[in-house]
Amino acid sequence: MSIFSPLVLHQPASISEAVALLAAGGRDCAPLAGGTWIMRAPIRHEAPPPVFVSLSKISALSAIAISEERVELGAAVTHAALAEAVAGYPDLQVLAEAAGRSANPAIRATATIGGNLCTTSFPAADLLPALLSLDAEVDLARSQGRERLSLEVFLERRAALVPGWLLTRVVVPREAGRSAHARLPLRKAGDYPVAIVSVAIRLCERDRVTKACVAIGAVETVARRWRSLEAVLLGEPVDPERAGAAAERLLYEITGREGIEAPGWYRVHVLPSLVRRAMAGIAESLSSGNSRPCRSP
Repeated sequence: MSIFSPLVLHQPASISEAVALLAAGGRDCAPLAGGTWIMRAPIRHEAPPPVFVSLSKISALSAIAISEERVELGAAVTHAALAEAVAGYPDLQVLAEAAGRSANPAIRATATIGGNLCTTSFPAADLLPALLSLDAEVDLARSQGRERLSLEVFLERRAALVPGWLLTRVVVPREAGRSAHARLPLRKAGDYPVAIVSVAIRLCERDRVTKACVAIGAVETVARRWRSLEAVLLGEPVDPERAGAAAERLLYEITGREGIEAPGWYRVHVLPSLVRRAMAGIAESLSSGNSRPCRSP
């Protein structure tokens, strides 16, 4: 039995206080920030936990810091705030597009980075593949101390983490590269995507790809890097058609998840076209240039 009364809302003023409450509450307790996924629990026929720990009074969780070396994002930063903060940076374009095109304006003004990353039952989160393509890391706080993990490792471990942890920050290393995000919703307004491709690249002076990070989301149950496609892109110029053709040859590696909005085979089928779109976005960025430098002044 929980030590808390049913339907309790705690409002801690610090991360340490929030972590202590989450540890004491165990599986009967959950952090609350934007609440967009929790709000829809009845539609999914899920019972919400009896206790929530609100993060609204912890200012550090809503902080955004952009430097030449990295971007630091508090877990309670909303999609709308994120999209505005990183707009115009060529290396962060994938993040601006992922945050700025997800769901609808009302949801973007409320939904948080932490919620997108921590909700294990939401495979269509836009920010996950975008952050994976940027080699993002996450900071976790718990009663035993704090820990930084790569986003890839966090996604592998998150379902098995013992109650009492809190994702506090996302850290994105910056490089003088280009990036783009491509998603396919079934409808244009407010729909979850059936497939997502995020790409980030770095070029040498001869305009050849020296580093490529490609991530897919919504296709399988968890977003992940597409490393075999990354290997094909290395050493080549930015060529949307060539990248799409390579993706077609590598589709055998991917098994799409079934869902009421789209069958698994369709999610896999559309990936090459999304790869072409993302690479075309990068090519356009390279040819037209951006008004804001890759690294902040």
